[in-house]
Amino acid sequence: MIKRLKENMAKRPYWMSVVMLFCFYMTFIYLPWDIFIKPLAVDQEVWFGILFYGWLAKIGALIHWFIYGASAYGLWKMKKWLHPWIELYVLQVAFSMGIWGFIERDGAPAWIGLVIGALFIFLAWCFYEKRDLFSAN
Repeated sequence: MIKRLKENMAKRPYWMSVVMLFCFYMTFIYLPWDIFIKPLAVDQEVWFGILFYGWLAKIGALIHWFIYGASAYGLWKMKKWLHPWIELYVLQVAFSMGIWGFIERDGAPAWIGLVIGALFIFLAWCFYEKRDLFSAN
């Protein structure tokens, strides 16, 4: 199994393998816990920079579960259909970080959200630059 994982990870740049492993973590560990175990009273999800609580957060977590599951599969198989969607999702995260940095600062300077957002814009650009790695198979 370790050999297969190493062979698969050799198909893409290191940073893309890290994103793939993060998607697997979110799909199989964090989001099942978040949806099924985490108490409703403390559940939170962020979409487009807006923090949602309770049932809206659970619905958001279900959508996140689908997105991370599809991304994990698409990155594992390097599916062509993932290439434009992962870029759009990462850009949405960049936008969310920028907005969230101004809305939910918790004492942190607003520019931190902009810096994190800029890092996600760079990640989206990296995915765009490596779009040829995604195959139609």
